[in-house]
Amino acid sequence: MNRMFWYWLALLGAALAVFALDQLAKGWVLTNLAFGQSVTPIPALEGYFALTLSANKGAAFSLLPQFGDIFLIIALVMIVGILLFYHRTPSGHWLERIALGILLGGVCGNALDRLRFGYVIDWFHVRLPGVVSNVSNFADHAIVLSIMILLVAQWRQEQKHASKTPPAQSQPNPPSESGGEQSSA
Repeated sequence: MNRMFWYWLALLGAALAVFALDQLAKGWVLTNLAFGQSVTPIPALEGYFALTLSANKGAAFSLLPQFGDIFLIIALVMIVGILLFYHRTPSGHWLERIALGILLGGVCGNALDRLRFGYVIDWFHVRLPGVVSNVSNFADHAIVLSIMILLVAQWRQEQKHASKTPPAQSQPNPPSESGGEQSSA
């Protein structure tokens, strides 16, 4: 099989895995919890982690809930953008290809929620008392993870490029106008 087949399989396989995990988890939570209900599946983590069913109309941390439709449009543009520009990923950059697949799966998971419900289903509740209390989902975590992978991959490429670039040769400074030799005519 040709290389392009494997490239697209990496993208779509990673996207499908994230999307399926996200939607299955959201389905389970919707079936077993009422909105606002919170359960602690691991008693030792009580106070730090719970399952809490929540409807998020905004962005991360429920910011800007009045812009839910705009976030849906942004998600749809991202999906199209990833699919259109994926082929520009250089040969052999498997980490970036998988990260883009993870990103695609996460964006699709939250976009489907916005299309179906008008909001995103969140349920993964992490609390650091006195610091933060955030309810999110697998799609959110996939998006953050993929962005981190892409940033690290970009940084590694820049480091690799910098190590291959020979250091600039020092050039003698040209004489300044005030201190240089002057010729007379």
